[in-house]
Amino acid sequence: MTMLKKIGAIAISAALLAPAMSTTVFAAPASEQSATSNLVKQLSGIQSFTANFEQTTKVTNPKAATQKRGLTAQHMNQTFHGTMKVARPGKFFWQTTSPAKQTIVTSGKTVWIYDPDLGQAVRQSLDDQVANTPALLLSGNTAQIMKTYRITQPDAGKTYYTLYPKNKEGAFQSLTISFGAKNAPTLMILQDSLGQTTYVRFNNVKMNPAIPAATFNFTPPKGTDIIDQ
Repeated sequence: MTMLKKIGAIAISAALLAPAMSTTVFAAPASEQSATSNLVKQLSGIQSFTANFEQTTKVTNPKAATQKRGLTAQHMNQTFHGTMKVARPGKFFWQTTSPAKQTIVTSGKTVWIYDPDLGQAVRQSLDDQVANTPALLLSGNTAQIMKTYRITQPDAGKTYYTLYPKNKEGAFQSLTISFGAKNAPTLMILQDSLGQTTYVRFNNVKMNPAIPAATFNFTPPKGTDIIDQ
């Protein structure tokens, strides 16, 4: 937590993801074509994976975040823990377990966002707006990723990439993703137009496990208030 709180912007993500370098040595970025090819190759080895996650959002403009995104004090500068499961293409399960509970599930057609504390479930179609999210990177198809993002690789010798949505009205301005051993995702950093930077660290990653199809199906508990959007 101490280190996360000291991080101010996504511009220094390379320092987080890459080994320290001498001030006289400069990393050579890959061309956009090579970066795209490298990321597609990286993702092609992921058919499914499960992981625990730790998510922290650093808010530099609390007033704007509250007014435009509806964030409350409990969301700001706190760390959330949970589990996630992904099966390509299009299947995604994300469950926050503490300090608040929330579940996001999609089987590739409908997205459910369930808040048990409110007894409420939001149901959305997986249209272009919903698909233009970071989850697309981990659960989507590579052709759609290339269509949706401009892909860069700040250091051609390192397996981390910074992506910029081609749709300027998307939920975020940039996303950095880093891979570790066996092509396992280890870190995602997202920055939005309100000055919010979100860090998602993955641990206990298991690559290409068998995940029951039922994992990505959601049935609202009896009495749940369902909201269609």
